[in-house]
Amino acid sequence: MVSLRGWASFPDELPAFDPDSAPPTPHELFLDWLTEAGEHVLAPHAVTLSTVDADGTPDARVVILKDVGPSGWAIATSSESPKGRQLAKTPHAALTFFWPGRGRQVRLRGPVTPAAPDVSAADFLARPPASRVEALIGRQSQVLDDPAELTAAAREAEHWVDENPGTAPDTWTRYLIAPVEVEFWQASHDRRHLRLRYRDSDDTWVRERLWP
Repeated sequence: MVSLRGWASFPDELPAFDPDSAPPTPHELFLDWLTEAGEHVLAPHAVTLSTVDADGTPDARVVILKDVGPSGWAIATSSESPKGRQLAKTPHAALTFFWPGRGRQVRLRGPVTPAAPDVSAADFLARPPASRVEALIGRQSQVLDDPAELTAAAREAEHWVDENPGTAPDTWTRYLIAPVEVEFWQASHDRRHLRLRYRDSDDTWVRERLWP
């Protein structure tokens, strides 16, 4: 068994973070951190989306952040996917960003709302053709008995995209997570990690330092 101790967790040089100078809203600080991360790490917009299934069992997977602003953080997927069905039954989720190359983590949680059909359609049509094909293949997470079935489904999806360049499937949905809490975590080599939480209190963001 490989030893799980002794591996470096973070680079020697870590970015500075002064919680007392943080902006009043979490999306402002997040955009600063996201931009900074994008200068150093791959896929800074990749995020772990956590939901619960019909039995209340946690489920998680990595998706791509589509947008962020005062109203919340946006992702997109098919409403027929496992995560889409889970969000339909339990419209709450958590997002976790982790940038080990910068020693930073951001996590948030809150209610989830599907966007209007025209917004979801615009999101789908903004995807590259290959990404539209992948989304149209469907049957996500179902058992694949024969790889030839995937090849055939991909060809069918490619044909549909070619024939309908301005059409989005009704199942494609953009979701908005409106967080009630957003936490920013900055690693420190002395293990006295910096944690700053934004908590929604009557539509006002309260900033709180947390113990490591």
